[in-house]
Amino acid sequence: MDDRLTTDATSDQDVAVAAHAGAGASRARKVYVRTFGCQMNVYDSERMTEALSAQGYAGTDALEDADLVILNTCHIREKAADKVYSDLGRIRQVKDARAEAGSDTVVAVVGCVAQAEGSEILRRAPAVDLVVGPQSYHRLPELIARTRAENRPLVETEFSEEEKFAQLPARAPSRSVTAFLTVQEGCDKFCTFCVVPYTRGMEYSRAVADVEREARSLVASGVRELTLLGQNVNGYHGVGPDGRTYSLADLIRHLAQIDGLERLRYTTSHPRDMSDDLIAAHAGEKKLMPYLHLPFQSGADRILAAMNRKHTAREYVDLVSRIRAAQPDLTLSTDIIVGFPGETDEEFEETLAVFAEVGFAAAYSFKYSPRPGTPAEKLGDQIAEDVKSERLARLQRQIERQQKEFAARCVGRTLPVLFEKQGRRPGQLIGRSPYLQSVHAEAPANMLGRLVPVEISSFGPNSLAGVIRPE
Repeated sequence: MDDRLTTDATSDQDVAVAAHAGAGASRARKVYVRTFGCQMNVYDSERMTEALSAQGYAGTDALEDADLVILNTCHIREKAADKVYSDLGRIRQVKDARAEAGSDTVVAVVGCVAQAEGSEILRRAPAVDLVVGPQSYHRLPELIARTRAENRPLVETEFSEEEKFAQLPARAPSRSVTAFLTVQEGCDKFCTFCVVPYTRGMEYSRAVADVEREARSLVASGVRELTLLGQNVNGYHGVGPDGRTYSLADLIRHLAQIDGLERLRYTTSHPRDMSDDLIAAHAGEKKLMPYLHLPFQSGADRILAAMNRKHTAREYVDLVSRIRAAQPDLTLSTDIIVGFPGETDEEFEETLAVFAEVGFAAAYSFKYSPRPGTPAEKLGDQIAEDVKSERLARLQRQIERQQKEFAARCVGRTLPVLFEKQGRRPGQLIGRSPYLQSVHAEAPANMLGRLVPVEISSFGPNSLAGVIRPE
């Protein structure tokens, strides 16, 4: 599984981005940010810390030291919401201990769980001071000041009329050679299992000039690879510098002209918005990596219709054939839900058959879990947990097998690797192949941030190993 995660993922990671104390602050307040879920949440957490930096907050990875605790939440999967409430129990203990020592702590729940549950969070977790939806996090400094001044909890889950990206400060210098860049938010597809239209709203695309300004700032600070983010990123339709509407393909070609930017990726896409010009961009734009994350969710047409996916299994397979005809080197990953209400054994077998026919190199697979407020929650014929677990185990065995087969085919090839960070061992660097695989090799530190040819010598469960070859 890609450690960068997909929009449907439920893993979490701590994000404590160091921020400089504001001028004149007697003591830098400390903020602890924990991020659940997708790449867009990681991006949002970085932007929040940048906004708070101007208010004198510095990042910390020690919860006990934090004057401000932010949980940036995901609501795609049930376990992610459960983790938030579990964390809030521990945070309440820390907040109480700090209060006894004479230190105040503001606790904020931000993101999609905040949007979906609103004031219910305050009822279930009295330690929370702020509940802020994903479209309002640019107002965090103002809301923190208000909750302190008024000494009462606040809920802000309205969809803001002001454009949040315009209210955020310029990007801080990146500490990595790769970065996420949100270009689109929300979704108009209304898949029956998904909460995104209700928590992120309808599709909104940032203007090309705004995206370009942020991209150039990141590249100037050392970023060499950008991943363009959106809940439905290939539905991007932003206003271009010439006044016309740019597609995602137009945006990719525009950003590819930035000197110093070596690679472009994008995620997550919907099959219905995989346009001809985007397929052509995979064939013609060298900076666009030959990797595509394209969820199909189920291989059974009846289930796809119940999910409101608006495509059939054959249409998906034919689309993949068209993309591969344009870019034969393309590698695909996908999302799959097993145990959707009413799914029969035969329909699950159809999903396995599509997965085998397409030949994915990776996949993110989940048991269906009903999300409050979605149409699928009200469907009958829910699948028993033991049946879902057995199907998921079978699917994941097939995923693992195909992932190993793809990794094995890479052995002996020389791939361009963008080295991103130090490895675990002295003298080892870790980077990414064009196909988003983790690759490690013995290399000097001055190769960080460089594209280097690496001959792949072996593979493991989650990475490739190789030897640097002369350029």
